[in-house]
Amino acid sequence: MAAPDQHTTQEGERRSRLRQYQVQLLERMQAAQGGAVESGRELAVLLGARHCLLDLTQVGEIVPHQAITPVPLTLPWYLGLANVRGGLTGVVDLAGYLGDAPPPAGPEARLVTFAPGLGLPCALLAQRVLGLRRLAELRDDGVDLAAPPWCAHHYVDDAGQPWVRLDLAQLAREPRFLHVGR
Repeated sequence: MAAPDQHTTQEGERRSRLRQYQVQLLERMQAAQGGAVESGRELAVLLGARHCLLDLTQVGEIVPHQAITPVPLTLPWYLGLANVRGGLTGVVDLAGYLGDAPPPAGPEARLVTFAPGLGLPCALLAQRVLGLRRLAELRDDGVDLAAPPWCAHHYVDDAGQPWVRLDLAQLAREPRFLHVGR
């Protein structure tokens, strides 16, 4: 009978270490986000064929692409639900939402979740995460008045690559984005 108690003790220690690691990771992410706001850094991702910039304060986590369970009677751009850290998260193909042909998810695909403060358990399917970009190092190409307000601000890098800055908070309030049913 000593074995089950030892197993329980080991399991408790493992959970304690995991909690401690999660707290440390959260502190690092918050520190990085705080520094990112001050330095104007954005998360650069490839959504479909679009190079996009995401405000780090609006991003929750970046997790590897995983199994997504389709939800019946939803629009094609709503890919379904994924289990992210034990919680159900809706997964959206933003390229499809914008009317682009969705490319297949390759080995570099990631799910980029919305920050918890946005109040929407959602993730965008990114074909690739491209790292961090400083807004100060990009040329401001202005606002596209024909585009929705959440994706209207455009930038260009030194190589001539166009970037669109997404405002996930505005996207999370857009009625069409919130209505995923057919």
